[in-house]
Amino acid sequence: MASSCCEEGVGQEEESFLYFAYGSNLLTERIHHRNPSATFCCVARLQDFKLDFGNFQGKTSQRWHGGIATVFQSPGDEVWGVVWKMNKSNLSSLDEQEGVKSGIYVVIEVKVSTQEGKEVTCRSYLMTNYEPAPPSPQYKKVICMGAKENGLPLEYQERLKAIEPNDYKGKVSEEMEDIIKKEEQKLFRT
Repeated sequence: MASSCCEEGVGQEEESFLYFAYGSNLLTERIHHRNPSATFCCVARLQDFKLDFGNFQGKTSQRWHGGIATVFQSPGDEVWGVVWKMNKSNLSSLDEQEGVKSGIYVVIEVKVSTQEGKEVTCRSYLMTNYEPAPPSPQYKKVICMGAKENGLPLEYQERLKAIEPNDYKGKVSEEMEDIIKKEEQKLFRT
């Protein structure tokens, strides 16, 4: 499923960049909601990091009603995700979605390894000042759907499925409910 943009190191061009997604932006429908230029490049692994979920400054996400994904350095662990090639015109909308201006996430540059073993430098995000908290069932579902859609390793998909969500039973934001419904409809058609 690898695309040539990861193999050729595309993204170093002035008009585009590479973004490593490990949370809700694994799902194509989710990333395209605000960043229509995103094009799948490849599945990749971020070595010596671990996936975590938390609430920025202890405040629960109003969009997702639970902890949201972040990564932290953890020798020997790994986080799998998707490398998206994006037009720089979507940079501000991606930063806005990730809450960069409000300090929720900071931009980081990471080196990820493709399934073919090539190292690629990407933009990603890391949450600062958070308290660990489980994700809502809906948020976990979006991440798992994105992992499946893009062919992340099955063992990693199983680890994602095993994450214990919180007990939130209400609705998430309307835009996210729409994304979940669209993806579920796609799954039933295939």
